[in-house]
Amino acid sequence: MLRREEERVQARPIRNDADRPAVEAARQDPRRFEALYRKYVAQVYSLALYELRNPHLAEDVTARAFTSALAAMPRFRERDPSPDAPSSFKVWLFQIARNAIANEKRARRRHREAPIDLALDHPAPDDPQAEVIRRDELAAAWRAVEALPEERRRALILRFVLEMSTAEMSALLDRSEGAVRVLVHRALRSVGRSLPERD
Repeated sequence: MLRREEERVQARPIRNDADRPAVEAARQDPRRFEALYRKYVAQVYSLALYELRNPHLAEDVTARAFTSALAAMPRFRERDPSPDAPSSFKVWLFQIARNAIANEKRARRRHREAPIDLALDHPAPDDPQAEVIRRDELAAAWRAVEALPEERRRALILRFVLEMSTAEMSALLDRSEGAVRVLVHRALRSVGRSLPERD
């Protein structure tokens, strides 16, 4: 009975993966991997930057993740993507990136550095006092996110910074979609409780 079920699942046709043409092209000619690189490099870099809080380390980790993905292309196996996660390549790539980030964190634990200010240069605000209040609120929110357990913090970054769907997060975090929703909800509730109430 179990064997028949496994055969049925294996025989089920895989829906059209959005990245299938680019993946197949890259397998035939590694130089064509550039299309996948261009499509996902900003998202992988953003994840690395938010996790590592250092643009130079984020660049290094991003490069390592794509180098690893290119080397591992022959081993990539397409999975049936859900409607909310149209690319199994994307999930696979972000798993590689997550591992590269974890390796970097382990290597850097003994050499702690102060977090960098991620704010970009902005033109002078029209209302300096309002701008100071806004920056203080953003800093408080980020401190609250940083204080979360790693899994909750990662869930918020994946959902609201990288705008991943619940299905993509489910595949990446190896949790059910329901568990991912609970994780995001609890993370938001924790952040909300730790922020000062506004008048």
